[in-house]
Amino acid sequence: MQNNRFFGAVLAFCAIFLWQSTYAQNAVFQQRIEQIATSVRAEVGVGILNVANGETYFVNKTKHLPMQSVFKLHLALAVLDQVDKGKLRLDQKIFVTESDMKTDLYSPLRDKYPKGNLNVSLRDLVRYSVSESDNVACDLLFGLLGGPEKVQQYLQQMGIKEVSVANIEVQIQKDWETQFANWTTPQAMLQLLKKVNERKLFSKSSHDFLWDIMTTGPTGANRIKSLLPKGTVVAHKTGTSGSQNGVMGAVNDAGIVVLPNGKRIAIVVFVANSKGDIKANEAVIAQISKATWDYFGGK
Repeated sequence: MQNNRFFGAVLAFCAIFLWQSTYAQNAVFQQRIEQIATSVRAEVGVGILNVANGETYFVNKTKHLPMQSVFKLHLALAVLDQVDKGKLRLDQKIFVTESDMKTDLYSPLRDKYPKGNLNVSLRDLVRYSVSESDNVACDLLFGLLGGPEKVQQYLQQMGIKEVSVANIEVQIQKDWETQFANWTTPQAMLQLLKKVNERKLFSKSSHDFLWDIMTTGPTGANRIKSLLPKGTVVAHKTGTSGSQNGVMGAVNDAGIVVLPNGKRIAIVVFVANSKGDIKANEAVIAQISKATWDYFGGK
């Protein structure tokens, strides 16, 4: 009986010691994230999620922050929902007019086909919008769905409450304040990424397509991916604003990082209303990503 009591006491002591050690490590990591987030003169929102066990870390968890092109991921989800319901097809053709191309919006699609008047598959429009952050493709998709309110309705039905998709790109680019009407919170963005990772929203083919367009493309080289080992799989969507009076409205990246052991970590960093330059803002995202990589065993 005495031996049982002794071993019970030892086990209890070990459990308490391990809990205290883990708590201390968590606190140090949280402090590190907050330290990086406050290294730039900006409003920084951070969300980090170990998708396997639900472990989370936040800075400005529920703050409304402008998404800029991050909302193109939300748009893509709404499109794929319609595809899986049989209302749209990825191989269907959308006629793009010369008028659609007469814009100064950022658009690799317009750069490739400046005169328009051609058919483009829905698959390619979604890919341009997400992988290359193409604004013309984005607004064509909004038109196909019936406007941003349709995307907002879809997100609400998904259970994503802390989000607002109110304007298309052509509206956002005309007025500085309009970008702030398309907002989300770090908490809600993690919620959306978790749903993407669970692969329960769509058919296998739609999820495979979504993962492909989130892991390819030229955007965000200096953000989440910047300080991670070459070849690391990162499924993400960036967002970037212009500047006004020395202030950048948004420099964002949100995505899922796959560690060498297969573990997946969702990382959201929104840098808003920053008085730092693009290099400093991107460095905050990169440093938070690297700290997360190290903490969760990416070394």
